[in-house]
Amino acid sequence: MKRAAILLAIAIAACSSRQTYVDLVPQGTGGAIRGVVTDSRGTPLPGVTVTLGTHTEVTDAKGQYEFRGIAPGTYSFVVQLAGFNRESVRVRVVDAKLLRLKTTLNPAVTESITVTAQAPLGVEGGVVGGYVARSAAPVSVPSGLSEPPPSTANYAPITENGIIDTRKEPTTTFSIDVDGASFANVRRFLSANLIPAPNAVRIEEMINYFIYNYPQPSDGRLFSVTSDVVGCPWEPSHRLLRVGIQAKRIDEWKLAPNNLTFLLDVSGSMAPPQRLPLLKSAFRMLVDQMRPEDSVSIVVYAGAAGVVLPPTSGADKSTILAALDRLQAGGSTAGGAGIELAYKTAEEHLSATANNRVILATDGDFNVGVTDIDALTKLIEQKRKKGIYLTCIGVGDDNLNDALMESLADKGNGNYYYLDTINEAKKVFVNQLQGTLVAIAKDVKVQLQFDPALVTSYRQIGYEDRALANKDFEDDTKDAGELGSGHSVTALYEIATNGRGKIAELRLRYKEPASEASQLITASVTDEGKSIYEAPADLQFAAAVAEFGMLLRHSKYKGAATYADVLALARAMRGSDLEGYREEFLRMVETSRTLSAPDAIARQ
Repeated sequence: MKRAAILLAIAIAACSSRQTYVDLVPQGTGGAIRGVVTDSRGTPLPGVTVTLGTHTEVTDAKGQYEFRGIAPGTYSFVVQLAGFNRESVRVRVVDAKLLRLKTTLNPAVTESITVTAQAPLGVEGGVVGGYVARSAAPVSVPSGLSEPPPSTANYAPITENGIIDTRKEPTTTFSIDVDGASFANVRRFLSANLIPAPNAVRIEEMINYFIYNYPQPSDGRLFSVTSDVVGCPWEPSHRLLRVGIQAKRIDEWKLAPNNLTFLLDVSGSMAPPQRLPLLKSAFRMLVDQMRPEDSVSIVVYAGAAGVVLPPTSGADKSTILAALDRLQAGGSTAGGAGIELAYKTAEEHLSATANNRVILATDGDFNVGVTDIDALTKLIEQKRKKGIYLTCIGVGDDNLNDALMESLADKGNGNYYYLDTINEAKKVFVNQLQGTLVAIAKDVKVQLQFDPALVTSYRQIGYEDRALANKDFEDDTKDAGELGSGHSVTALYEIATNGRGKIAELRLRYKEPASEASQLITASVTDEGKSIYEAPADLQFAAAVAEFGMLLRHSKYKGAATYADVLALARAMRGSDLEGYREEFLRMVETSRTLSAPDAIARQ
């Protein structure tokens, strides 16, 4: 494989030397590296993982990154992004000097062979890996699209929401969901040249992976509520209804202390680089964000469970990081015992004025020890009622227990995230840390009551496992989702209408974290007859994500959806995209189109 050249430059003059330095900082403070990563056309690449020895950064929307305070010496320098060739060289860092780097990544090229397509690989029910799209005739596909190895990954089966006649049922109720695991997992499939397993695609999580420009709450409210009705891009005779909820962002100085218990799986299955080593890097990022008033405990489990770090102040970062660095993978998995010990540790140091949370990180391979899921669920629900919430972090591929992780987080009033890259770790533990850790509301439920005179039918897109009975909306004993500081929630409905005006009433019910009594917010939903192209840019982008999700799921409701339409709509609505997530989405759509059967591409 041909290595792309790494070009070095300084602002004041060109130089033929492989490394060129300019004065940057006082002596004795270490050296620095500042660089940019582009593709072969010179276009900046966001979301690139850049590793210098043990230090890691991710390029911003302009393809730029920077390392500071690096001890003098020679380091391995690795630049990598899914879909591109990995680049690796050695660089020398000099004290008090700035090294400027420019890296050009070339697209990964795979040899093509001719194969006779087979039926899609997969397993009916909840256990399924990735599969390759089929065709009725011999086709030319990348050699990377060979049958994947057997997978024990577990995904809960999803039965898509159907079309509801408003004359029979005008009201729909659901619990909010701001998990982001599905999008990251879909990205992992595509990075491996695999079409995602349909049950791995939860469209509501795909949509809610992105930040939308909803108005911030005003007048002391915890939420703002937005609704829009526009033309439906994949079914022109229908309308698309969006509900957007924006949570208030709490000022950092007002935040309660965090009382965190890390529960880390260190069993043998966690040894690969994208499992325990990635988690250690992720938790280092979290520790870097901690304040002196925060505290961390670390519990591990494998053949047995144990406490490797008692509660330690966020001011003592070196002790916490040293404990993380010592962790090694080995042994079998006793997840049940680990959860019990983590909750015991958290409860011993429970504070009524703190954010008490267990963060479970695993590939979900609960294969020995306490494996009674019903008992685990009851334990998690009991601790939730005491004020200890559970956040789940999934890693791995072939044995990822996605269904279990999502279920446990749901019962623990927390969220479920999947980490496939260091960039995703930064998103969860740095960019969106407040929303990840700090709940400003719990048991958040949404209800829409349509006017049958104006809306003849509706279908909610996604949220299949978040549906609630309409009677549960006013029942304060019924559990629902939590919403973190600064988080937003988006839900889409495809509706058939025969008129304009006020088409529905929107109701939102929630509890403050320390209360068991709910509060109600109401708003009207009005259809002004706008087309999809008159919609806010964020709504158009969300519609493109939903359309992509339906294509991946082979939804019978996808209508006239095509990958070309998804790309056209999403490209036009990227916006500022400061973190590069929307640009990354476009690359995922392009990859999916390439992996699809050639006859399907021809139709697009």
